Amino acid sequence: MKFPSMTLLLVGALAASISEEVEGFTATNPVSLSSVYKSQQARFHQLQSTATRDDQKINNGQGNTESEEDRVDMNIYNLPLEQAIQEWTANLVTESAMVAEGIYLGAKSSRDVFVDTERIIGIKRRQGQGLGIELLEIAGGREDGLGITIVEGLVPGGASEGRGLLPGDCISKIAVHRTGQPDEIASVATECLGWDATVEAIGSLPAIETPNEYLILTIKRLRRKPKVTVNFQYPPDQGEEDTTIELFAGENLRRAMLVKGIKLNDPLSKRFDSGGSGDCGAEGTCATCSVSVMEGMDLLNEPGLTEKQMLENKPRWRMACRAIVGYGMKEGKMTVRVNPRQWN
Repeated sequence: MKFPSMTLLLVGALAASISEEVEGFTATNPVSLSSVYKSQQARFHQLQSTATRDDQKINNGQGNTESEEDRVDMNIYNLPLEQAIQEWTANLVTESAMVAEGIYLGAKSSRDVFVDTERIIGIKRRQGQGLGIELLEIAGGREDGLGITIVEGLVPGGASEGRGLLPGDCISKIAVHRTGQPDEIASVATECLGWDATVEAIGSLPAIETPNEYLILTIKRLRRKPKVTVNFQYPPDQGEEDTTIELFAGENLRRAMLVKGIKLNDPLSKRFDSGGSGDCGAEGTCATCSVSVMEGMDLLNEPGLTEKQMLENKPRWRMACRAIVGYGMKEGKMTVRVNPRQWN
């Protein structure tokens, strides 16, 4: 397969970085990198496409990016190319109940950045043309072909232009499909490969046989973790200043408050389930951890039926143990009043 344009750049510092990290994993988990690479290739070849395809879009030459999270446009959290170059790393992971043994892409600043997976559907295969991408090797130079190769740019008018592929992406897998057929025709794995190995893998795809063939790309994309700034207000009688903390989207409000040392349980509250006193046990049955959300209610998950019934006369109240901050990968600001029963 010929590529209209490719860029090769070896960043020495990052090349050394991946070598150290992979060797570090090897020292504590002695396995053969070559065997890991081969088993990883085999594992990817066994993967079958599970996403439904919109044949009408494909036939019209329109691409589609599938994401696990469609509540917000996740692309607003994408890292720019320059930052992605510095963040990509590779980790050797031993087999567990959750993941097969292999070398996987990761983020160096994993506390603030995460690796997301997207599927680019509907890149039409064209006779005599390639993907129309410019590749940049940011780590490599190993005899076993391992490295990190990312998309640096797209060729104007190329097959990938306007299909959702972005600079900084790593292509993890390329699968060949035909319209109307559920299974892939062929596929190659390209995650954690150097430039030469990546080009070789893509070039090993079978030649085009019919005009209704298209590609599905599984890509890895670096994104910053969305955050929510929460300002906690205390009852005036307590004479305490507001406390402001920053939480990652998806954190449980009660757990975060306890970790940050924010007073939660109201001595004036009575348990909804028994009518007696007591602290919240995080079971969603007592309502002693209730807070009043003055701003940012839309940044929380919807309350369940039980919580709605328990707090039906308190539209601003939420049980902290049932509240997920930044639900749906949203970010923004919240104002929360602690111990709402003590507010006039």
